[in-house]
Amino acid sequence: GSPLFLSLFFFFGRYYDQLCSIEPKFPFSENQVCVTFTWKDAFDKGSLFGGSFASGAFQHIKDTVLSSLNREPTVDISPDTVGTLSLIMLAQAQEVFFLKATRDKMKDGIIAKLANQAADYYGDAYKQCQYKDTLPKEVFPVLAAKHCIMQANAEYHQSILAKQQKKFGEEIGRLQHAADLVKTVASRYDEYINVKDLVDKINRALAAAKKDNDFIYHDRVPDLKDLESIGKASLVKSTPVVVPLSQKFTDLFEKMVPLQVQQSVSVYNQRKADLVNRLIAQMREATNLANGVLASLNLPAAIEDVSGDTVPQSILNKSKSVIEQGGIQTVDQLIKDLPELLQRNKEILDESLRLLDEEETTDNDLRTKFKERWQRTPSNELYKPLRAEGANYHNILNKAVQADGQVKERYQSHRDTIALLCKPEAELNAAIPSANPAKTLQGNEVVNVLRTLLANLDEVKKEREQLENDLKSVNFDMTSKFLTALAQDGAINEEAISVTELDRIYGSYTQKVQESLKKQEELLKNIQNAHQDFSKMKQSNNESNLREEVLKNLAVANDNFVELVANLKEGTKFYNELTEILLKFQNKCSDIVFARKTERDELLKDLQQSIAREPSAPSVPLPTYQTTAAGGSKPAASSTPTPAPRTMVGTKPQPPARPPPPVISAASSSSSTSAPSGTAVPPAAAPAPPAPTPGASAPAASTAPSQAQGPPYPTYPGYPGYCQMPMPMGYNPYMYGQYNLPYAPSPVYQNPGQAPYPAPQQPGYPFPQQPYYPQQ
Repeated sequence: GSPLFLSLFFFFGRYYDQLCSIEPKFPFSENQVCVTFTWKDAFDKGSLFGGSFASGAFQHIKDTVLSSLNREPTVDISPDTVGTLSLIMLAQAQEVFFLKATRDKMKDGIIAKLANQAADYYGDAYKQCQYKDTLPKEVFPVLAAKHCIMQANAEYHQSILAKQQKKFGEEIGRLQHAADLVKTVASRYDEYINVKDLVDKINRALAAAKKDNDFIYHDRVPDLKDLESIGKASLVKSTPVVVPLSQKFTDLFEKMVPLQVQQSVSVYNQRKADLVNRLIAQMREATNLANGVLASLNLPAAIEDVSGDTVPQSILNKSKSVIEQGGIQTVDQLIKDLPELLQRNKEILDESLRLLDEEETTDNDLRTKFKERWQRTPSNELYKPLRAEGANYHNILNKAVQADGQVKERYQSHRDTIALLCKPEAELNAAIPSANPAKTLQGNEVVNVLRTLLANLDEVKKEREQLENDLKSVNFDMTSKFLTALAQDGAINEEAISVTELDRIYGSYTQKVQESLKKQEELLKNIQNAHQDFSKMKQSNNESNLREEVLKNLAVANDNFVELVANLKEGTKFYNELTEILLKFQNKCSDIVFARKTERDELLKDLQQSIAREPSAPSVPLPTYQTTAAGGSKPAASSTPTPAPRTMVGTKPQPPARPPPPVISAASSSSSTSAPSGTAVPPAAAPAPPAPTPGASAPAASTAPSQAQGPPYPTYPGYPGYCQMPMPMGYNPYMYGQYNLPYAPSPVYQNPGQAPYPAPQQPGYPFPQQPYYPQQ
């Protein structure tokens, strides 16, 4: 095809991939998301792609697309039409192979089979649409002509093969048939296809064959029905449409899913975190138990310390490991960094709540001043979800502070022993008391049994570390599962789907964890029994007991160092991730406060304009004896009633003052009571604004107050409530002996007080899953 067509094909292929990606994310139906796509007839003369499609695509339309239509399909994509078009595509593709074989001068027998197969495809397409008017009228003669042309080519090349086989009569019979076929095309379908060159080629070959046969071979020409049928060779088939069509497909809408799916994924992730954390906690507790048992038995140092005056190899290995990880300086630096990280998070949280407090105070002051005129949702009601979220963060930080204290206390109790492990071998050996054993136990059967059991236990712990890494690396996206369920059922049974998938994914891991725990239990029992036999064989004295106690403390110090470093690193990571969460919380607080300030300014402006439009206070009638002069004359009525005061707006918006009580003047009272009985009193004229006093400054212009720059916010009563931000899930980052951070999925809060803004509720912010601290 042309470069333009190929470019358009790849473009629309990528477009189709994106449509397939986004379709299951929306419940397209008449009672949910009702989107109607108008399909234009592809056979319209003005259509860009009239006639350009592929066989597999038509078959895909017939088998898949038509069942999804909620109305009658147009003629061009009706089942009969797309079936015919699919056959036409196959025939054209087969013809391409025929043309290539001809150009490459392949064997005539092969070319004949390719042409005969193309003729069959064209014939099948013609039969399928022969008595239907679903296709343009020029399609039928073209299909008939193509069928005849391909059949003629097959006969022509088969005649060449017959000549090569010395079958001169068969050669003439096939050429005569080919000549009849092209003659039919030339007489009936010349308007659509020009076959002059093919006619000339076949006629020349037929004339030469007849001449040779008449003068030389005299071979009998068989009837057409007696000719052996030509074989067929199909090199094409309908390729199924596999989404995505693009080789390098990138889902542009990967993160966009319906709210129901997003909530289901969030709950699934919580279930997954709980399951994985529980399995990892079981393995780590088992490992800590094994280390504690070995340390209490002074193993493996006890069976290595047969000389009594050198450092056991296991202690040297632990010392080397601690030094390679930075030793005591690493722990000191990690502990030093924690208060700074904690203070940063506290400052962000305090600033977020300060924004809410400041705006709420302003709202309360204005509500007190304007009373019932201040018609918007109170800030203290609107901020309840955010304040609950802030209180949750306060609790998290308080628990983190307690965990920091426990880690520091534990470190101080083991610091000296850890520092001893960091010493060079000579200093370490000098610090360990020496003891001369009563007898040599090297090579004893009990020692060999203990070595074997300890080696097996080490193997179990290594397998457990690999199993923990495998558990952490499992990643399965449930979005497609929930999208499929929503599209099929219109609802998501999250619990049933999640439990089934978790059992399928993690069932084998759960079984391996239980097997590991059971195997360790048996090994520890055998180790304790063997150690009892070993202890009976050793001679006990004060020096040996003191030496064994020091070696035990060094082994325990190594275990504590590994765990302290892991806990402190986990704590550092926790504070850093909490900083990101609190910054998002601060942005939410800042956004809603900005919107409330904008709303407040608009409301103040409306109140000022409303007060300015209020009519002046009416005159209060007074008794006649107070308004009638001694001579019986009536004073003139006041022509300039006192207007209601205006509230001026400067650079900083101030709430307007309430209007003063009406001013009662004698003149106006007289005017109001002197009207004759039975006469209607005309209403007072609209008051004119008072003239400015000479020398007085002009009042400030009644303009809208200056506002902070930012995105425009709609003016409406109240502000949509925010969803509470979910807390990090999984492990309490580094609290010793505690593995789960209490967390429950946050509910979606409704806007308190008033009807919510018509926009959809915002979902809770997604938060990164807390990784699990590594086991050293």
